[in-house]
Amino acid sequence: MNRERLLALIGSGIARLLFLTLRLRVIDHARYFETPPDFPLIFTFWHNRILAITLAHLRHYRRDRKGVKVLTSPSRDGEILAQLMARFRMGAIRGSSSRRGSRALMECTAWLKSGGDLAVTPDGPKGPRYTLGAGLILLAQTTNARILPMHAHFSNAYEIKSWDGFRIPLPFSRIDVTLLPYEIIPPTPTPEAFEAERKRIEILLKNDAD
Repeated sequence: MNRERLLALIGSGIARLLFLTLRLRVIDHARYFETPPDFPLIFTFWHNRILAITLAHLRHYRRDRKGVKVLTSPSRDGEILAQLMARFRMGAIRGSSSRRGSRALMECTAWLKSGGDLAVTPDGPKGPRYTLGAGLILLAQTTNARILPMHAHFSNAYEIKSWDGFRIPLPFSRIDVTLLPYEIIPPTPTPEAFEAERKRIEILLKNDAD
């Protein structure tokens, strides 16, 4: 067993034990649970909320959906995350803006067009924190997928001293995950219109940037 797989195995075991102690509340403004979506979704949230969204996925992802893949870095850390997500019933597409970006965009596009869902942290894998890159907007436009912005609030969490301030909920605490209404990205005939859409989605997510 290689180092990445071993670390993912240990990490998933620790995470599952932690998840057993946590209380989760999901606030569904998208009506995701009420009406089955008949379109692909791009679940979008900040990088430091990964654990909260993973817990929500495990407990509440619709089993009538094709599945979720996570966009992860092609680095060793990204490999650990990919292995970890596999243990939580999620696939991975490897790529970032600096490495393998075009290939990753093609794979994400094909996956969404096939009816799969995608999970994206638009400020990952290295930041800057709470800044949304252009790739998410382009992806939504080219696939007609809808963006599902997600907020996560921790009642009590430890914040790691990393670029994103990664948050680990403390045992027996509560996590509130909010699903915002679906967002459709219209065609943008000018760079100014594209930037306006990018900024609009960034502001929606920044309401959770505490």
